[in-house]
Formats: sequence, C-alpha cells, structure tokens
Amino acid sequence: MTPTALIETGGRPAIGKLAAAPVAAVAVLMAVPLLLTANRYGYFGDELYFLAAGRHLAWGYVDQPPLLPLLARAMDALGHSPFVLRIPALLAMLGGVVLTALIARELGGRAKAQTLAAAAFAVSTQFVASGHYLATSTVDPFLWTLLLWLLVRWVRTRADGLLVWAGVVTAVALYTKFLVGAFWLAAGVAVLACGPRDLLRRPALWLGAAIAGLALVPTLVWQATHGWPQLGMGAAISAEVGDSWSARLTFVPTALVAAGLPVGAVLLGYGLWRLLRSRELRFLGWTTLLLTAAFVAASGRFYYVAGMFPVCWAMAAVALERGEAARWWRWVTLWPYYALTLLLALPLGLPVWPRSWLTEHPSLPTPVFAFAEIGSPEAARSVADAFARLPGPERTAVVTETYWQACALDRYGRDLGLPEPASGNRGYATLVVPPETATDVLFVGADPRPLSRHFTGLQQVGRVDTGEAKPSYFDGVPLWLATGRTTPWSALWPGLVNTHM
Repeated sequence: MTPTALIETGGRPAIGKLAAAPVAAVAVLMAVPLLLTANRYGYFGDELYFLAAGRHLAWGYVDQPPLLPLLARAMDALGHSPFVLRIPALLAMLGGVVLTALIARELGGRAKAQTLAAAAFAVSTQFVASGHYLATSTVDPFLWTLLLWLLVRWVRTRADGLLVWAGVVTAVALYTKFLVGAFWLAAGVAVLACGPRDLLRRPALWLGAAIAGLALVPTLVWQATHGWPQLGMGAAISAEVGDSWSARLTFVPTALVAAGLPVGAVLLGYGLWRLLRSRELRFLGWTTLLLTAAFVAASGRFYYVAGMFPVCWAMAAVALERGEAARWWRWVTLWPYYALTLLLALPLGLPVWPRSWLTEHPSLPTPVFAFAEIGSPEAARSVADAFARLPGPERTAVVTETYWQACALDRYGRDLGLPEPASGNRGYATLVVPPETATDVLFVGADPRPLSRHFTGLQQVGRVDTGEAKPSYFDGVPLWLATGRTTPWSALWPGLVNTHM
C-alpha cells in the first residue's frame, strides 16, 4: 500500500508507533553540536535587537509581532548569556525533529521512514543554523511544522478538534511573524483547486480561524495606531535582498542549499513530487509551490519556505521505506550521504572554529553571520572611550546608523557610561528617541550626512576598534561628532527614520 493510499482508504487507518529510540537518537545527535557551540562568539545582531525590544515591551513593533522580544526578555531574566537565550531555539529544533518523524508516522511510515525524515531535519543547514540563534526564522518554521502535522493528521483521521488546535498554533505563529497568513492563503487556494474541499466546510476550521483572529486583535490595534509600519517592512526587506532578477533567480537554489546538500535538497524535491501526485495531500504540494512563487515575486528571503521542508521530507521518507522509488534510492545507502550533509552543514551553520582561527585563517568556511556575533563588547568599549573624551558628554546623545550597532551599545555600553543609544534603522527607530536636552550627537556610522542639515558642526572623531575581535561588522566604523543642534528632536527624528529605514 502506498503512503498516500493509506490516507485515501477513508475512516481512521491504523498507524504504527512512534520510533522513539531512533528518533531520540537523531535528536541527541543534533543537540550535541548545538550545545557545544551555543555560547561561542557572542550574541547575534538580531538577538541583541530582541533583547533591546524586550526592554521596551509593546503589543507590536515596526518589524515584527511581540513574541520574540517577550521570549528574549524572559530568557535574559534567567541568565545573561547567549547560551540561556538560545535554549528556546535548541528546543524548537529538537521539537522539529520529533514532529517531522510524527508527520512520517501519520503518512504510514514505520521506524525507517520516521528516522529518515527526522534525520533530514537534523542535518539541514537551515535548521542546524537555526538552533544556534533565537530568531523568528527559528521559531516560525517550528510552528509551521507543528501546524502541518495537525493538518496531515486531520487528513488521516478527520478529527475536527485538530483544526481548532491548528487555529491556536496559528495564533502563536502570528505573534512570531505574520508569514503564516501567507500559508493559509496559499493553502486555501490549493484546497479549492484540488481538495479536500470538505476541509473548508468544517466549522472547527473557522472556529480555529476565529481564535487566531481574536488573539491577533491587540497587535493589530498597535499597528493601526502606529500607522501600519509592518506594511513598510516588505519594501525594506526587498531592498536588502535586492529587488532584481538575480535575487529572484537565486531564491530556489539557495533554499535547496539551506535544505542540506545533498540529502535534504534531493529528498525535498522528491517529497514535493510525491505530494503533488497524492490525491489527499496534493494541496500541500501546491501550497509549497504557491508560497515559493509568491516569495520569489516579492523578493522575500529564501527561508520563508523552510516551514514546508518537513512535510516534503516525510513524504519522501515513507515512499523510500516502502520501496516505491528506484532500487538505488534504498534508504540504507543514503546514510553515508546524511553524514556528508551534516559535515557540510556544521561549518556553514555553526561557529565550530575557535574565534582566533577566523583571524588567522580567513578562508575557513564559517556561518554567514559569524561576523555579527563577534566584537560587540569590544566595540562598546571603543565607543565609550570616544564618548568620554568629548567636551560635553552630558549633553551628547549616541545615534547609530544601523540597529545592530544600537543594540550592541544598548547591551554593553550602559555599564561603560554610554547613554541609551538611538537609531533610525528598522524597528529600533520607535524604541528610543534622543532627549531634547541633547544638543550634540556622537554618530556611529559611515554616512552622517542626514545629521549635517540639523547641526552647525560635524567632524570625524575616530573609528571603532574591536582589537583582536575580528571579523566584526563593527570594526572600523567611523565616529562623528555633530554639534549645535538647530532643530528640535521631535521634528528632526522622523526625517532620520525615513532616511535610514
């Protein structure tokens, strides 16, 4: 019996037990490198932003809903270290391993298929890296995987209570990132086109939708009272990604690399093909394609589709276990390729090298954002030293060009005598505005020209020096002193925000 036939027999087909021991072994194997590297280098730039936003709790922010700042604040209260902050990321990824196995189980997969699917998650470059950072790109795919498990289970059992829980999970996902709304739009279109259309006739589905909608009201009110700033983030992200055909053309190849080479990418493609051939689950295959097309058109980030990876891996694993693929696909022969995939994923996803090696051997393969974990404390000391040498530090505000810089100074500069920094960049712009008593500005950034129109004097007073903490995005950043403010901050600040968004 094929994996899709198991679902299509109607009623409540029996399924096997969860392969607890092998799936747990896969989770442990994933946990080991994550634990060993969790405290290496330092906080990532976005993690520092979540910590800063958590000190200014609100129902919403310019660039995200409030769950991640709240979670960052809670973890920071337990211990001031990257290791503690990243515990939810670790747990989310280990949960993703188990949920992927459970999806394979719902599809009729036994121990081999469950282990194969779980291992695909565990060696994926995207999810290995996600376990190292507390970020929306970590929590959101986990919640999508949970949502997909509920939907696949509903397809098999038609137990409508699962749809209510899907609404609860959607509510949590909406407080992490609004992206799950795109999932439901694409899934709705796919269900209308190819079924199962009775899903849309279930009152439980709409009860779940009502739960998600009601839960979202407070953050929607915040967005409305602040001029819907989240709507402008799409344009900002497109500008960062590069709104060009080259960026769009690399979306799918980059997503395949993130899925894990060679195993994750191959199983992703095969599983998607199997989904598209399934009568009952075809809608999930088309949902994946519709989301990919939408994110490519909008110049979105490749990891926006990562939440769809697990169901594709599970579908492929079950087909392989049942011998429905060619003989050379046999799952046993794949394990050496799993090992190869993990060996490639580790240096690309985790800070496996000692920090000193990065300076001595700049050609070492490293995570893309390793430079954003290094040098923040040293940069704060450098800026604090420059600030202390100013002629009037008591009347001087600190303004940075990027939100990463502001967050680093917010985290490490307070104990060094720096005032709370401000930045017009991204969501940090609404967290802090310089006080009217600040007539001068120490500007940290490459381009101080937006300030020059509002101050009588502008001169460079140094550069940030992170010493041996390299490579660092903060090293060598110019420091400028702007004196003699001529415009009130209440009138000046909106222009800086527009300039730096």
